[in-house]
Amino acid sequence: MTESALVQNNRSLWKRGLYWLMLLGPLFLLSYGQVNQFTGSRHDVGSMVFEWEHAIPFIPWTIVPYWSIDLLYGISLFICTSEQELTRHGCRLLAASLIACVGFLLFPLKFTFVRPETQGIFGWLFQQLEQFDLPYNQAPSLHIILTWLLWLRFRYHLGKRRRLLSGAWFLLIAVSVLTTWQHHFIDVVSGSVVGVLISYAIPVEGRWQWKHPSAHAIRLAVKYCAGGILFLLMGLLICHAFILLWPAAALLMVAAGYAGLGVTVFQKNTHGELSLSSRWLLFPYLAGARLSKKWFSRRISPSNVIYNGVALGRFPDMSVAQAAVLDLTAEFHKGSHQTEHWETYPMMDLVVPGLPDIRQAVMTLSQLKQAHERVLVCCALGLSRSATVVAAWLLSERHTGSVSQAVALIKSRRPQVVFTPAHLQVLETFSKELRCQVSLRLTE
Repeated sequence: MTESALVQNNRSLWKRGLYWLMLLGPLFLLSYGQVNQFTGSRHDVGSMVFEWEHAIPFIPWTIVPYWSIDLLYGISLFICTSEQELTRHGCRLLAASLIACVGFLLFPLKFTFVRPETQGIFGWLFQQLEQFDLPYNQAPSLHIILTWLLWLRFRYHLGKRRRLLSGAWFLLIAVSVLTTWQHHFIDVVSGSVVGVLISYAIPVEGRWQWKHPSAHAIRLAVKYCAGGILFLLMGLLICHAFILLWPAAALLMVAAGYAGLGVTVFQKNTHGELSLSSRWLLFPYLAGARLSKKWFSRRISPSNVIYNGVALGRFPDMSVAQAAVLDLTAEFHKGSHQTEHWETYPMMDLVVPGLPDIRQAVMTLSQLKQAHERVLVCCALGLSRSATVVAAWLLSERHTGSVSQAVALIKSRRPQVVFTPAHLQVLETFSKELRCQVSLRLTE
């Protein structure tokens, strides 16, 4: 992009950021204030306070980080570097206000502590707050929702050191809702949950996609859905077992992935990183996948060279011997792997890859092999998804003449691989497609 085009793009983004601010600012003041006044006139407003919360100290100076979120809110609309990022961020902030207000109306709560009188500049800041904010509009805490959403944007645009500083400040903002005696703990928890759900539902990168699932994928979706419903019922029926709603949500989202949403439920980017929102929301499932990989791979070699520097293996835990990695998992986060080149083409676990996925993965592997002498092709255990792609690559590069030869070669190097009849069928179709392409080239 030329310098003039960059300047014009920045002007356009600033103008759009201003439009968003002109929409969101008045909307927040109107909706939040009106809901607060309405709740104050109701007679069915209760409170939810844990006994230990009475030990939370009142710290007057924390009103400064509490108020600072207003400034950061406005700045966040002008640091976005693309139209998509700005639009998605604006939609997140809009959703935050609307969902919070709906929560205030459906589940009205009141703050019960009496704030001590404060003098000086901190006292003046508390007075300004009290002119606008009644002790209602508690759960979910809009302050906590916004703290999460704003932190996501700032951390995206900051280097490592500044990211740590901004993270510390946003953490202080989150704590300040308690130390200014503005919110109870339940407001913080519910606000955190809503914030993660909003950022997950409105991803800044990528988009939600749906494609028709296979019969096997539907069966997996039913199993995960049944598990999610079981956790959901236990969380609702067992006293103080609300934490079980977390694995319920994770399993139901994975079920939605198998039912048609596919790998988009994991929000994995081309660098092998899952979005922070998906890592939080799907943590119970992701933790289970990690434990499963560790258990089932304990007697399997991390990787085996199949042909000419192309290795087949499980998702690496720490170091990687190869210069490049083709990661076919949708459910694993790259983390701090210091591999020279990491390429991702996510595929759902336990599902036979379709022809379009095999074509794209084989093309990516061929490009990696041209650039790097040694390449690792990995999935969770290195037994199915990755084995299918390596077999297709062997056929594509004519290192083997048939599917049976490709499978035999892979099994001779890594005996534990799993090729079901469905895997063999899709490989035969891919092989037939390759032969047709060769025939067409010969006839031209």
